[in-house]
Amino acid sequence: MSDLLRVENLRVAYPTRQPRETIDWAVDDVSFTLNAGERLGFVGESGCGKSTLGRASMRLLPSATRIEGRVSFAGKSVFDLDPGELRQFRGEVVALVFQDPMTRLDPLMTIGDHCIETLLSHQSQLSKKEAKDKAIATLEAVRIKGDRWSQYPHEFSGGMRQRVAIALALLLDPKLIVADEPTTSLDVTVASEILQELTRLCRERDLALLLISHDLAMVGEYCDRVAVMYRGKMVETGKTREILSHPQHDYTRSLLAAALHIQVTEENGKITQQDEALTSPLEKTPLLEVQDLKQHYVLESNLLQQLFTGQDTQTIKAVDEVNFTLYRGEILGLVGESGCGKSTLSRTILQLVSPTSGRIQWQGRDITYLSVSELRLLRRQMQMIFQDPLACLNPLMRVGDAIADPLFIHQLATPAEARQKVETMLERVGLTPVKEYYHRYPRELSGGQQQRVAIARALIVQPQLLICDEPVSMLDASVQTQVLDLMQELKDEFDLTYLFITHDLWVARFLCDRIAVMNSGTIVELGETEQIFSDPQHPYTKTLLNAAPLLEAQPPQTRE
Repeated sequence: MSDLLRVENLRVAYPTRQPRETIDWAVDDVSFTLNAGERLGFVGESGCGKSTLGRASMRLLPSATRIEGRVSFAGKSVFDLDPGELRQFRGEVVALVFQDPMTRLDPLMTIGDHCIETLLSHQSQLSKKEAKDKAIATLEAVRIKGDRWSQYPHEFSGGMRQRVAIALALLLDPKLIVADEPTTSLDVTVASEILQELTRLCRERDLALLLISHDLAMVGEYCDRVAVMYRGKMVETGKTREILSHPQHDYTRSLLAAALHIQVTEENGKITQQDEALTSPLEKTPLLEVQDLKQHYVLESNLLQQLFTGQDTQTIKAVDEVNFTLYRGEILGLVGESGCGKSTLSRTILQLVSPTSGRIQWQGRDITYLSVSELRLLRRQMQMIFQDPLACLNPLMRVGDAIADPLFIHQLATPAEARQKVETMLERVGLTPVKEYYHRYPRELSGGQQQRVAIARALIVQPQLLICDEPVSMLDASVQTQVLDLMQELKDEFDLTYLFITHDLWVARFLCDRIAVMNSGTIVELGETEQIFSDPQHPYTKTLLNAAPLLEAQPPQTRE
């Protein structure tokens, strides 16, 4: 194997508002090599410098950033490339898959326009037909049908948008892909397929993969080598099997222990969440009842489609005759692949969108059609944590003000009381020192820290029901454990009930009392958590379980 990427003594420091006596290095003296066809996984907690390292290697950091050291690709310094060479380098040589797909997608352009623009900007000799044929083939490789060519990013689920971003990275056949949390938004089946596709490309095209992730199980399954980062430094690196079976650094051991803690099974000591209280008549009081709920969307065909196909409209059954009961004090997990209707169902329950038909009952009261004032009172009791933390945080508001805002909306506290409540909540979600984080803006936080702010903002009004849409999907294993443990503590302390939407089956097993499995807008299986895992009945449930990566205590075998 030839030496492809070489990073030597790399240091990166972001510009600060005030001069400091010591430099705060986001990446501190990191060195490694990546060979053609090799798969290297970078793991570590959010804010440790993983993403900064990937962006520095492609010269995507702000010009005021201080960078020391050397990054070379095939023997040529990346820092010495002129603008023309740098443009060719990005895309044709190295492609980056971002953590948030919306940073790559223009909301005013269709998916087809994105693909054509990417191809023709680098391969102008292609005709539009050739470019479209190649683009459709690439989209289908990541399970996006060609009939979605003319749709816009907002018409895709979070997971589907991530698939588009991965397809755009593959379009130009690069030699190295830097994948920054590429499957964070994806369900286990699609994540497995995407990573199998990436690793197949590594073999067939001698393509290198730099995989940045907080998912130790995924890195252990798909990477040849692992590099562990902590506070900007690479504290341990080596072959995957050796790192996971015999970790040397204390931080690596803590990461492994946290991941295994979430994935622990009943065979090696898992204590299930079901207890006697849940089965007693008192605790079986329904809090939320969903009856025959439908959420259908109609897509109108354009004039040409109507002339040639005779089809006027197309109906998408995002939620189709869903029935379930959520009991007070329980945690109901909702799992299924991206685009199956999980998020649409949660938004319909909150009346953010009106249902096509069916009923939603809250504590025995029909809330399907409430007035605006009645909805405001209801939503204090039903809060939501969204999948994308930046989608619910005002970029112009400081963290403390953003968390306090719901208290003022619902008139629950004076400014002095609100500040005290916010500081307590910041400490509870692990954003310390509190005084420092209180005055930061969302853009000054890592993805994991932004998610913790979103969680604090939802919890500040002490709701009865918390609808969690992938609340820990962007967090590393150690922080996941902390947040999940915190949610358990808050549930017990404030008598909370959770509807927990996730594509991570191990998180669902760790946290949830019952699990509902969704597929194509319907719930295909619902039962006690351990029953779902030990004796699944529906073929789709079995497919999900078989696709979920498992981090074993024994040395794992990487997929070839």
